[in-house]
Amino acid sequence: MRRLLMDLARQKEAVKHGAERVRVMLSPANEPAMEYNFDFLALNQALEALESTDPRQVQIVELRFFADLSVEQTAETLGISAATVKREWACAKAWLLRELNRCAGNSPPDGF
Repeated sequence: MRRLLMDLARQKEAVKHGAERVRVMLSPANEPAMEYNFDFLALNQALEALESTDPRQVQIVELRFFADLSVEQTAETLGISAATVKREWACAKAWLLRELNRCAGNSPPDGF
């Protein structure tokens, strides 16, 4: 899921795909669709940096944020306790938020 989102973010920023155009997103009912005002590429870079220090925290972020698994599901998937997932999730979020705040104009996505 993470790779797919990063590929889509890269495509949106490509000039040949209209990166310089103003985009208007409409839902089927002609109401504005929800769109993240967030740089997923910056998140990917931050995750790559975190991976060099704590790969398990990156796995937890991928499962909790990208796959939308619960704490219990994440713990079961990784074979660790729910308490460990909660602790590592909190540490990873704090670390990533600090890294993302260093990038001007970024705000954390929903769920962080």
